[in-house]
Amino acid sequence: MAGHQTLTRADLCEAVHEEVGLSRQECSGLVERTLDLIVDSLEQGETVKLSGFGVFQVREKRARMGRNPKTGEPAAINPRRVISFRASQIMKSRVHDAVVET
Repeated sequence: MAGHQTLTRADLCEAVHEEVGLSRQECSGLVERTLDLIVDSLEQGETVKLSGFGVFQVREKRARMGRNPKTGEPAAINPRRVISFRASQIMKSRVHDAVVET
């Protein structure tokens, strides 16, 4: 995928179909199940580590005071859970090398 395209679920399903040879419906189910497992783990507060890819983690952010960017008025920001992603060194190197080559 060159340029500024977006990789979609349909693209992932098609790539699995071409590589593995299962039916498109089976590949779609496989991709959906994989993504569901990742989301379910994150909902439980678990860390998801995919070797050579990266780590997804849920972080708890505490309540704090912020500012409304339009008015500058102070505004309370409620506590919340956020997902962070840290790419592996392998992924960082591959992305860097791809940028350098283009």
